[in-house]
Amino acid sequence: MILKMYDYYKMDIDYAEGINIYTKDGKKYIDTFSGIGVLALGHSNKELIERLKNKMDRYMHLSNYFLDEDAEWVANKLIELTGEKGSVFFTNSGTEATEAALKAIKKLATKDKRKIIYFNNGFHGRTLGALSINGFENLKAPFRPLIPNCQEFVFNDVEGFKDYMEFHGDEVLAVFVEPIQGSGGIVPLTQEFADVLSYYQKEKNYILVSDEIQAGLGRTGKFYSYEHCNLKPDIITIGKAIGGGLPLGATIFLNDTANILKPGDHGSTFAPNPIALAGARFVLENIPNMLDDIKEKGKYFMEKLNSLESFEIADIRGKGLMIGIELIESSPDLKQRAFEKNLLLNVISNNSVIRLLPALNITYEEIDIIINKLEELL
Repeated sequence: MILKMYDYYKMDIDYAEGINIYTKDGKKYIDTFSGIGVLALGHSNKELIERLKNKMDRYMHLSNYFLDEDAEWVANKLIELTGEKGSVFFTNSGTEATEAALKAIKKLATKDKRKIIYFNNGFHGRTLGALSINGFENLKAPFRPLIPNCQEFVFNDVEGFKDYMEFHGDEVLAVFVEPIQGSGGIVPLTQEFADVLSYYQKEKNYILVSDEIQAGLGRTGKFYSYEHCNLKPDIITIGKAIGGGLPLGATIFLNDTANILKPGDHGSTFAPNPIALAGARFVLENIPNMLDDIKEKGKYFMEKLNSLESFEIADIRGKGLMIGIELIESSPDLKQRAFEKNLLLNVISNNSVIRLLPALNITYEEIDIIINKLEELL
């Protein structure tokens, strides 16, 4: 028996392709959230699958006693796209990327400088370390006590953050932030708050960690979402889309953080898996060339959504193809009603926000189909 941790869709899947999932009884469903942002190039991308098969034909696993050729290429490309120098530690997921970042940060902690700041409604994972900087109290409460010296602040609260930093900034070792909160309702960092984070990063010399696990890798029309607000992170965490559909993540240590972790400080039996690395190489060969297209499609999607005449919509926000539709009231049955119209929706924030994370190569015609179905629903 499977431990029931998820509310599964009641469908018997036959196969999936592009933005569609097909069931064994011959029905077609439109997937608007791409495996929660994992399938950046859609389901069953033929070129990607061929790349994975080629690697699998050669070998499936080597262990960390061997260096896969794609590992160096992927690591160098991830760093190159930051415009900085650095090093990469590969993981099996975004949560593990958060754990690697936390370990590196805690290695630098002193008696006087050891506080780690995070924000309400920020999501960085579910392991005990990641939960310590998770901004959802309902997820954390059953597992306390967690890592000490982690302190929550209100996201985008400029004055509250400034007041604290003026009096206690020298105690702050690191700040974790999502430039666009994903599970928190698709809420972007304001430029004013980003400027304050950058100012105190220099003034108080703390490590700024940008969580790009959901918003990164081209999802917002920039390769890294922090580029929208001109942040200069010291550490970047990625996951979800990087493996092309297979489990992979990475912690990117930039500049002065590049050599914090030494041999023996951290490790992984499986990461980086060679087949997932082949997927990552394909993703990185393609997505940087798609950014303008993603930006234009995101703009088109937003315009179409804003043209919907609905009394149920309170706000529409996001960047690129990371879009949130906030509802005036919670709608617990919305997911099921959409399912009955062959539309698969991811509804978050107590059933009050529709999170749209479509495949980055979605067509304009497919966007129109989703819009029409949402219009029927809302």
